[in-house]
Amino acid sequence: MENADHFGASTAPRSWHNFLERMRQPSAADFVKAIKSFIVSFTNNSPDPEKDSDTVQKFLNNMEVAFKAHPLWSSCSEEELENAAEGLEKYVMTKLFTRVFASVPEEAQLDEHLHEKMALLQQFVRPETLDIKPAFLNESSWLLAQKELQKINMVKAPRDKLVCILSCCKVITNLLHNASLTSSENPPGADEFLPVLIYVTLKANPPQLHSNLLYIQRYRKQSRLVSESAYYFTNMLSAESFISNIDANALSMDEHEYEKNMEFARTLLSGLSASSDDLKETTAPKQIDLETRKLQGSELSSDSNKDEEASRKDHPPLINKIPSVSDLENKGASIILNEEVDMNKTFGNFPYFFSQAGDLTVTDVEGLLENYRQLVFRYACLSKGLGISNPILPISGLETQSHDETGESVKREMGIVGGSESSMNGSDRDGNNSTSEDLNNLLRSVEENLETPFVEEAITAESKGNDNSS
Repeated sequence: MENADHFGASTAPRSWHNFLERMRQPSAADFVKAIKSFIVSFTNNSPDPEKDSDTVQKFLNNMEVAFKAHPLWSSCSEEELENAAEGLEKYVMTKLFTRVFASVPEEAQLDEHLHEKMALLQQFVRPETLDIKPAFLNESSWLLAQKELQKINMVKAPRDKLVCILSCCKVITNLLHNASLTSSENPPGADEFLPVLIYVTLKANPPQLHSNLLYIQRYRKQSRLVSESAYYFTNMLSAESFISNIDANALSMDEHEYEKNMEFARTLLSGLSASSDDLKETTAPKQIDLETRKLQGSELSSDSNKDEEASRKDHPPLINKIPSVSDLENKGASIILNEEVDMNKTFGNFPYFFSQAGDLTVTDVEGLLENYRQLVFRYACLSKGLGISNPILPISGLETQSHDETGESVKREMGIVGGSESSMNGSDRDGNNSTSEDLNNLLRSVEENLETPFVEEAITAESKGNDNSS
């Protein structure tokens, strides 16, 4: 039976190279001939997923039996024989990958349908939609799990694809465990793990997820799909099934609200796909015309100014066709992770970002509340500028602090401040001239500087809010 160490990614290169070295020995010539003959014969047959799976599994089993009886492996340990079997599986399946992966049209269609559905759902499904406890919220850290899952299409061997799933699940498990210790929650179980895995899978949205899971089921030897790997793989199958069958009831959502959200997501994504072409069509002629006039030394007349003003009215800025707040957040977070930037330099200007709950005192409440108000204001303005009609800041609130004595004291103090916050929000709605002016200025800034540091700062602030809520 495999264990965590043997299954670890660090053992894979050694096992693989050891297998190749042994297969280069003259005494392994019969094995090499048999493997090549099987690959050629198999490739010439028409795709039949179930039959193909049985054929491959039988061949691998027969070869493993032959390995044990061969002088090259006769004096080897069980671990070395297991490594040889892993190497054989990887070699054969890498050669057969294009022939067996998503080999029938029905599977490709299911992949496309699932990918499109996840793209729509990720526009409005939030952690609270899946009943993830506030104490376990940590979206910025979940990005690490998403990155692990997205690697699944970069490898071909069934084991390597399974490692991507296990790595994703282990990141989630560790984060949940650490969160339970910090918040004094009970150790997380399947009821806490599965919703987070579903949310991470939605946000990662790896292409061909359905075919990847079928591929592992069919071509990973069943005797190796046990213990921890079997548990996590079963959870991934459950996550895929849940996502495939998501409807209003699954999300505890009104049917009308669910359809409205899906329609909005379709409109948003269709706008995104068309925005590039629209930008080329609407901006290129103006740029050429302007350059021509400059070369001719002419100045824009008042009539042309009027025409351009009318054109701007007919073709307003494509605010509704830019990525959603969630898309921008993921893009920014990916940049931060991929570029391995200095976290202290990036987040050092944001108070309390690196603070723990025990570091805070009652005197910090006023600063935290002011930061929260600014975050909500800028997030709401950015969301409106992006065309999101009902923005919801993914912050779980102060309830998560109620698990320790410091949190209790802060919460009692916030009972007073909370009233003033409500009063402030009410006065803003009734008409606060300063806030209204700030809103107009900020919206103009969004329109004129969509690619400026303002957006990055706003998204960073949102990520800060997510981490503070955890």
